[in-house]
Amino acid sequence: QVQLVESGGGLVQAGGSLRLSCAASGSISSINSMGWYRQAPGKQRELVAGITSGGSTIYGDSVKGRFTISRDNAKNTVYLQMNSLKPEDTAVYYCAADNRYSASTEYDYWGQGTQVTVSS
Repeated sequence: QVQLVESGGGLVQAGGSLRLSCAASGSISSINSMGWYRQAPGKQRELVAGITSGGSTIYGDSVKGRFTISRDNAKNTVYLQMNSLKPEDTAVYYCAADNRYSASTEYDYWGQGTQVTVSS
């Protein structure tokens, strides 16, 4: 099994920045892709960013140009640098990881989430 723990959330004013971190533990060698999702009250969970073990990235349209995902494989950690934050970025942000040995196209592991609140 893999455990994911997010950190770095908090309260920030619009236009500010935050960096989220997600530390993975457990069966680390089984992890392939990792990503960040978010869910705001009354909204569906949406993809924020994803990154493969080789470094290929994908971003949701709403965060392109503002957010950057990266990972340090040696530290088993993925990061989300969030710049130019907007009130609509307010949500619980979840870290996710995919098991490379699973045939599922969905992420297999999820963290507990960290709250990001952006005030206007």
